[in-house]
Amino acid sequence: MQMKHEQLIDRITFNPEIFGGKPIIRGRRLAVEHVLDMLAAGDDPATILMGYPWLEPEDIQACLVYASRLARHERIELFPTALAS
Repeated sequence: MQMKHEQLIDRITFNPEIFGGKPIIRGRRLAVEHVLDMLAAGDDPATILMGYPWLEPEDIQACLVYASRLARHERIELFPTALAS
Protein backbone atom coordinates (compact mmCIF):
# COMPACT_ATOMS: atom_id res chain seq x y z
CA MET A 1 0.00 0.00 0.00
CA GLN A 2 1.27 3.42 -0.90
CA MET A 3 2.15 5.70 2.02
CA LYS A 4 0.25 8.91 2.52
CA HIS A 5 2.02 12.22 2.07
CA GLU A 6 2.17 12.93 5.80
CA GLN A 7 3.88 9.61 6.45
CA LEU A 8 6.30 10.22 3.62
CA ILE A 9 7.20 13.75 4.69
CA ASP A 10 8.17 12.39 8.12
CA ARG A 11 11.12 10.72 6.37
CA ILE A 12 12.57 14.16 5.64
CA THR A 13 14.53 15.44 8.62
CA PHE A 14 16.84 18.31 9.50
CA ASN A 15 20.05 18.27 11.51
CA PRO A 16 22.16 21.40 11.87
CA GLU A 17 25.24 19.17 12.07
CA ILE A 18 24.60 17.62 8.64
CA PHE A 19 24.84 19.82 5.52
CA GLY A 20 24.19 22.93 7.59
CA GLY A 21 20.63 21.91 8.39
CA LYS A 22 19.47 21.24 4.84
CA PRO A 23 16.68 18.67 4.52
CA ILE A 24 18.04 15.13 4.60
CA ILE A 25 16.59 11.64 4.39
CA ARG A 26 15.92 9.88 7.70
CA GLY A 27 18.83 11.57 9.47
CA ARG A 28 21.37 10.17 6.99
CA ARG A 29 23.99 12.05 5.03
CA LEU A 30 21.95 12.27 1.87
CA ALA A 31 20.36 15.62 1.09
CA VAL A 32 16.93 15.81 -0.46
CA GLU A 33 18.34 18.16 -3.09
CA HIS A 34 20.85 15.51 -4.13
CA VAL A 35 18.12 12.95 -4.78
CA LEU A 36 16.11 15.55 -6.70
CA ASP A 37 19.21 16.47 -8.75
CA MET A 38 19.73 12.82 -9.64
CA LEU A 39 16.11 12.47 -10.74
CA ALA A 40 16.32 15.71 -12.73
CA ALA A 41 19.47 14.42 -14.45
CA GLY A 42 17.50 11.42 -15.67
CA ASP A 43 18.53 8.78 -13.14
CA ASP A 44 15.71 6.38 -12.48
CA PRO A 45 14.78 5.41 -8.92
CA ALA A 46 16.22 1.90 -9.36
CA THR A 47 19.64 3.34 -10.18
CA ILE A 48 19.51 5.66 -7.19
CA LEU A 49 18.49 2.80 -4.91
CA MET A 50 21.43 0.70 -6.14
CA GLY A 51 23.81 3.53 -5.27
CA TYR A 52 22.45 3.86 -1.73
CA PRO A 53 21.65 0.39 -0.35
CA TRP A 54 19.99 1.77 2.78
CA LEU A 55 17.64 3.99 0.74
CA GLU A 56 14.04 2.85 0.28
CA PRO A 57 11.65 3.67 -2.58
CA GLU A 58 9.51 5.62 -0.13
CA ASP A 59 12.48 7.90 0.58
CA ILE A 60 12.60 8.94 -3.07
CA GLN A 61 8.86 9.48 -3.05
CA ALA A 62 9.26 11.58 0.13
CA CYS A 63 11.75 13.83 -1.69
CA LEU A 64 9.20 14.40 -4.43
CA VAL A 65 6.47 15.20 -1.91
CA TYR A 66 8.82 17.66 -0.19
CA ALA A 67 9.65 19.36 -3.51
CA SER A 68 5.98 19.50 -4.46
CA ARG A 69 5.10 21.23 -1.22
CA LEU A 70 7.85 23.78 -1.72
CA ALA A 71 6.82 24.46 -5.31
CA ARG A 72 3.26 25.22 -4.26
CA HIS A 73 4.49 28.32 -2.47
CA GLU A 74 6.90 29.57 -5.14
CA ARG A 75 6.08 32.31 -7.59
CA ILE A 76 8.42 33.15 -10.42
CA GLU A 77 8.23 36.55 -12.07
CA LEU A 78 9.04 36.33 -15.76
CA PHE A 79 10.67 39.37 -17.28
CA PRO A 80 10.95 39.90 -21.02
CA THR A 81 14.51 39.43 -22.26
CA ALA A 82 14.06 41.74 -25.23
CA LEU A 83 11.59 44.46 -26.00
CA ALA A 84 9.49 44.04 -29.11
CA SER A 85 10.35 46.50 -31.87
